[in-house]
Amino acid sequence: MKNRYSLLQISLHWLTLLMIILAYGVMLGRDYFPDEYRLLVRQLHYNFGLTVWALVLIRIILRHRFRTPPIVPPLPRWQSHVATLTHWALYLLFLALPTLGFLTVMFAGRAIFLFGWEVPQFITPRPELRPVLRDTHELVATVGYYLVGLHAVAALFHHYFIKDDTLKRMMPGK
Repeated sequence: MKNRYSLLQISLHWLTLLMIILAYGVMLGRDYFPDEYRLLVRQLHYNFGLTVWALVLIRIILRHRFRTPPIVPPLPRWQSHVATLTHWALYLLFLALPTLGFLTVMFAGRAIFLFGWEVPQFITPRPELRPVLRDTHELVATVGYYLVGLHAVAALFHHYFIKDDTLKRMMPGK
């Protein structure tokens, strides 16, 4: 029985991580850019975030298309449930986070350029909603640090201490 994710799933997993790192990175580093680059940095953040949203959606579809490879040796039932819950929490988080960011920008009446094309302003600007959406976006982003950290620590724990193939199933190569 195959005990690895498909090459497409593996590639999308690591590409999603890269886009998440870039989305967080440009926002965390925005104060280090000269003022004339602030708009570009913000637009990069939007593009990385919306790319994460699209990749996660594709990954959810693929999760239903391909069977999840079994972990060898099998996990206790409670660990399997926690792993499933954590994965779905990550999917939900990385769908909600770009959605909240997108709505924050749209309700503020600001322009979003997605890969160079301006997204039409199809939401009536309501600047009074922006602070609540922005604060929620930032709170969810903070939760993201912890969930991604938990996910990474669990994979490394399984690899180095439990010595099962949890991490190997998502690694590229043979």
